[in-house]
Amino acid sequence: MTQHDWSTTVADAIRDAAAMRGDRGGFTFADPRTADKYYNWNELLDAARARLAALYAEGLRKGDRLAMVIPVPEDFVLTFLAATLGGIIPVPMYPPVALGKVESYVKNVEHIVTSSGASALLISKQVRPILGSVLDTGAVKKLIVVESLDLSAPRANTEVTVSPEDTCFLQYTSGSTSSPKGVVVTHANLAANCIVIARDGLKTNPDTDHGVSWLPLYHDMGLIGFVMVPLFGRLPITFLPTMEFVKRPAYWLEMIHKQRATITFAPNFAYALATRRVKDAELAKWDLSSMKHLGCGAEPIQPATLREFVDRFSKAGLDGSCLLPCYGMAENTLAISFARHTSATLRVDTVDVAAFRQGEARAVDPATAAPGSTVEVVCCGEPFEGHEVSVRDPDGNVLPERTIGELCMKGPSVCPGYYDNPEMTAASFKDGWLYSGDKGYLADGAVYVCGRIKDMIIIHGRNYYPTDVEWVVNDVEGVRRGSAVAFATLTATASSEQLVIVAEWAGKERPSEEALEASRKRVAEVVQGALGLNTWQVVLIPPGTVPKTSSGKLQRRKTKQQFEEGTLGLEAPTTASLDAKVAVAKQMARSYVSLAKSEVVSRLPDPVRAFFGKKK
Repeated sequence: MTQHDWSTTVADAIRDAAAMRGDRGGFTFADPRTADKYYNWNELLDAARARLAALYAEGLRKGDRLAMVIPVPEDFVLTFLAATLGGIIPVPMYPPVALGKVESYVKNVEHIVTSSGASALLISKQVRPILGSVLDTGAVKKLIVVESLDLSAPRANTEVTVSPEDTCFLQYTSGSTSSPKGVVVTHANLAANCIVIARDGLKTNPDTDHGVSWLPLYHDMGLIGFVMVPLFGRLPITFLPTMEFVKRPAYWLEMIHKQRATITFAPNFAYALATRRVKDAELAKWDLSSMKHLGCGAEPIQPATLREFVDRFSKAGLDGSCLLPCYGMAENTLAISFARHTSATLRVDTVDVAAFRQGEARAVDPATAAPGSTVEVVCCGEPFEGHEVSVRDPDGNVLPERTIGELCMKGPSVCPGYYDNPEMTAASFKDGWLYSGDKGYLADGAVYVCGRIKDMIIIHGRNYYPTDVEWVVNDVEGVRRGSAVAFATLTATASSEQLVIVAEWAGKERPSEEALEASRKRVAEVVQGALGLNTWQVVLIPPGTVPKTSSGKLQRRKTKQQFEEGTLGLEAPTTASLDAKVAVAKQMARSYVSLAKSEVVSRLPDPVRAFFGKKK
């Protein structure tokens, strides 16, 4: 393959992996309760072909959209690959994993199924008690249970011609800033992004590298990063059940040790969780010196989190040079830039906080700066070869380095737009450039991300990033970590917008009014001391009621809307009837390692539960 040749498809990648590697490597589906299930590349291709024949036997054909809610990794991966071989377009969706907000979940499924024009909804039998009702709405033309697929169906004439320009799948956005939109991802987009990730970002070697992932497969970092990239790079991967990591983060590190893994990725919160939860006795048993790439993305990256992780696990041989902060988004297939480096020191930019709030990333020497006068921004690296990143003002003019504006991308990884949504496509895709909606800047050609443009807090003409406020609040006693949302709102008496902070209280039981008031006071004092900001209101609500997406991203606009409507904290978990409650309970008992019966998950920090779409 030449330097810039993206004229290939996922179907080609599956067949090429089998032809070139055969029984040398493949996918392993691990589970501590059962024997690992291993497929070499030949077996993976054969299993995908069998499932493709079964899908064709159900009446699906090239170009049909196939909505998928499949919690079991083995079934999900094999079925997804099967669809790509036959030109069927998968539409992955997150599964229901909690008893609460069932109606909201079903409505989201209906929205995606309807907006994607799916010909069928393919589900696991565990989720049928919940999603079977979608048939009654008329949104689904056909419901298929994955365990009922006929894997002995005739395979003739099922592998059709698939071209690079064809749509491979629809990647629905998480909905952190609006209703979920279906990003059209072509085979060429996937080839471009996966090849540069494997070749340039990770420099993979199929003979020596091995990946380990617990990431949900219905989100881009898990699906593209650990299914698609390994296919194009012929990289062996071990998939862990997501809920096993949630229950016991040590399982992730154990498998890295066991597999002598070299590559893994996770969001910021996962590193913080592992640092806190892993026991010294467990750590003493591991050798993590094999790690080459410890990727971090999908949410804002806190330098302190990664430093603490490396410091803790350096006792097991982990080298800080493997840290790999990344920037990406669904509309660019997945990755935009990797912070490739060899230094054991995390690459950050220390900038003057006053200038930063005025839109200038002015670098300062942290050794001589006054306390509280600087802020650290993690470097997310340089754009991949063949791809460009620019920073632009609201009129579309390109801004110079170290000037903060909207990050824009151009290149073969940029997707064509949103499925059947020309208005939103026109707003984000302009003259070959993707306007990300993220604020950031470039310095020495590297990308630095500051936050979402529409989430910016502007008070008395000064800019504040919500994450700066939220990270401070998360450490306040009485606040559930990872639940804080900061935004500005207009009031009837003030001449400018005022700061509002919403967070969940810590603990299952409602604190006394005195305790809540003490927590509110502490939040306001901490924000004033750290940022010099006066807080107009601090609102503390029950655990699990701050709006978040299925991937755990804070929905600031929805939180603000609920605050202004007076409905914050009122989305109590409900079901339509006793029968529905019983059905959901049975489903939970059968799936995700009996999550509904586990007290472990209920005690986890909210960002962990929220990342998987769970609410108590």
